[in-house]
Amino acid sequence: MSNKCLVIVGGVAGGASAAARARRLCEQCEIIVFERGPHVSFANCGLPYFVGGEIVEQDSLLLQTPETLRARFNLDVRVNTEVVAIDRATQSVKVRDLATGREYDQTYDVLVLSTGASPLKPPIPGIDRAGHFTVRNIPDVERIMAWIKDCQACRAVVVGGGYIGLEMAEQLKRRGLGVTVVEALPQVMAPLDAEMAAWLHAELKANGVSLHLEDGVAAFEAPKSGESARASVVVLKSGKRIEADTVVLGLGVKPETSLAKNASLELGALGGIRVNEHLQTSDPKVYAVGDAVEVRDGVTGAWGIIPLAGPANRQGRIAADNIFGRPSHYEGTQGTAILRLFKLTAGCTGANEKSLRKAGIPFQALHLHPGSHAGYYPGAEPIAMKILFAPDTGRLLGAQAVGAEGVDKRIDVFATALKGGMTVHDLSELELAYAPPFGSAKDPVNMAGVAAQNVLAGDVALAQWNEIPAPTIAGRAHHSVRAGTETATDGAHGVTRPTSEFSGGDFLLLDVRRPDERAKGFIPGSIHIPLDEIRARMNELPRDREIIVHCQSGQRSYFACRILAQHGFRVRNLTGSYRTWKTAVGV
Repeated sequence: MSNKCLVIVGGVAGGASAAARARRLCEQCEIIVFERGPHVSFANCGLPYFVGGEIVEQDSLLLQTPETLRARFNLDVRVNTEVVAIDRATQSVKVRDLATGREYDQTYDVLVLSTGASPLKPPIPGIDRAGHFTVRNIPDVERIMAWIKDCQACRAVVVGGGYIGLEMAEQLKRRGLGVTVVEALPQVMAPLDAEMAAWLHAELKANGVSLHLEDGVAAFEAPKSGESARASVVVLKSGKRIEADTVVLGLGVKPETSLAKNASLELGALGGIRVNEHLQTSDPKVYAVGDAVEVRDGVTGAWGIIPLAGPANRQGRIAADNIFGRPSHYEGTQGTAILRLFKLTAGCTGANEKSLRKAGIPFQALHLHPGSHAGYYPGAEPIAMKILFAPDTGRLLGAQAVGAEGVDKRIDVFATALKGGMTVHDLSELELAYAPPFGSAKDPVNMAGVAAQNVLAGDVALAQWNEIPAPTIAGRAHHSVRAGTETATDGAHGVTRPTSEFSGGDFLLLDVRRPDERAKGFIPGSIHIPLDEIRARMNELPRDREIIVHCQSGQRSYFACRILAQHGFRVRNLTGSYRTWKTAVGV
């Protein structure tokens, strides 16, 4: 490629990294970067925090400018310049200067497409009304901030509960606006499984954000008499009407593939540009990277569109390596991601239950609630943690975590283990840094591995939170077992009455927590025998029925399961126990 021309369409993570890597590999090559917008390299993941004021200076979002890229890397960067067509036969692109309207052709020896993704705007009536915004680049957030200031907006509706939607909800709340989040799915944050996303639902509500789930938008309407919305009245499919002074559309993104499609490059079934492991398209002279391409899921092997900055950056580097004769492979995307939502952090890596079921991959799911650091050191916070692993080999398939502290470091360890093909046995043996302010001698990652080993060894069988029905009545029955007598107290009226055992399935639900814990909340229909009384009160438990045991987080109920199993009872441990069940069912 020496003394030849590399043309890159699009900057930001993928295109900019490809350009910089290309220059480091070839000083003589001509490198031209065309960027349709005004900024070639900016921190699009930081845009919500600029809206909320956590990032004060706009210049902080600019990672590189055309001038700095020219000075350091000798790159010819042309912003406000759109590539409108590719002619593969002549190896040229048609370019339009958006400031002057002038069009010209630019030849290339190799072309890299880093066209990114555009926000989804489905054909909902009124979606293009004034005061509606998407969040993709710096001009977008400038328009949002100007609108809020000019119309003195007080109420915002965020449509969509993905990463951008939730970050914008947090930041708009930080600005002092009343915020409503509308999500058509039963949960926010689709990469998380339902019971893990439930922690975020509770956090939104705890911070005064109104949350509407399983209720998509039917229309955006002008306010009627008596309504004072400055942007729209958001009409939900249920008929609810929500007045909004500004609307942020966080409905996801779709790959920008019009250039590739019009050039007859192969697209995948999901609409992204199809590339091989070297990031080449169906034309070997054309590479593609970033949010516009379809990639292989690192766990399931299925094609997917995973718009994340980290993978895009790596893809840009790998494409440049291959272009300049350094064979390099892109091995797929794990989908490792993290989100801050008020006081909580949520992270995930690898597959979730939905994707594993779709791929037909067997798995076992395990929940636990370890502390973020040593419990005797002040300030330890519980982490709601979930791992998914193969039931035969114990290979790690995915991990999710939500908590106020320590989530990031654990998700990064899980992501590394996943990349390395590690098993839960390996997790139990990892030697991780320990001092009381930072962790425990047995780190939460180690604890997850050990708990999974217990399952694989047959020491304990698991029950999942969704096997235990949610309460359907206002008064929750309090059950106790003592010398064969069972009574119930209606939580609403304080009336003691006879009652039956748990009737949600052909099993008995046993709570082994302390009485003071149970007094703060319990699963209706469960019976109560504290762990330390189990051996003395086994005669109160049936031997002809399965017993599902729970405690607060799953550890003490595991101890109870081991005791009961060795005395001939059929038992399973409710993984994640009361904490997971309570949050998942929303009681």
